[in-house]
Amino acid sequence: MAKTRTPPIAVVAGATGLVGRACLDHLCASNRYRKIVALARRPIDRCATTLEVRLVDFSRLDEIDPGPVDVAFCALGTTIATAGSREAFRRVDHDCTLAFARFARRGGARRFVLVSSVGADASSSNFYLRVKGEVEDALRGMPFEVVAILRPGLLLGDRTESRPGEAVARAVAPLFNPLLVGPLAKYRSVSADRVAAAMVAAAESDRRGTYMLDVPEIERLAAHH
Repeated sequence: MAKTRTPPIAVVAGATGLVGRACLDHLCASNRYRKIVALARRPIDRCATTLEVRLVDFSRLDEIDPGPVDVAFCALGTTIATAGSREAFRRVDHDCTLAFARFARRGGARRFVLVSSVGADASSSNFYLRVKGEVEDALRGMPFEVVAILRPGLLLGDRTESRPGEAVARAVAPLFNPLLVGPLAKYRSVSADRVAAAMVAAAESDRRGTYMLDVPEIERLAAHH
């Protein structure tokens, strides 16, 4: 008789953000996980029997016992304007993200799913994209069996924080999506909920190694989740 597989434990970072909230909702609605641990700096208004919220200082994750972890979902991220400086932005998007990856790996996680950005490149002249690319490169060198990196463009959805410039872009971006075909399709706007669904689908996929998912792949994964 085949052994019954023990349902995995998931850990989520960035669960109070646009994509992270949606990811947490998808995980809590699933019956695949025996426990979902959400790391956050403030309380989360989600309620599920499988959910455990841990309030943490992300700059001190290396000092915290992760407990057992099977799969990690990272939706940490900010903007330079919100963070207040390039240095503060880098602390969140680079330092905290990699601290979370180390945290998850210490807990035994074999799969790591990251929300990055279209255009991420460690050699980019754009500071934002360069930092995102540096994180991707660092993750490639970590001993996970699977690193799935999602690279969405403009994210659609209701943010808890105010970003007036993005609000205008979100209103008009969907009108341009049909014009972005072929190599330009990766620049289409995409809903945060679709990205979150693709994150969970990627974690449950049989695909191995480190791989990137641009918007067309994100949409395809989300549609089948």
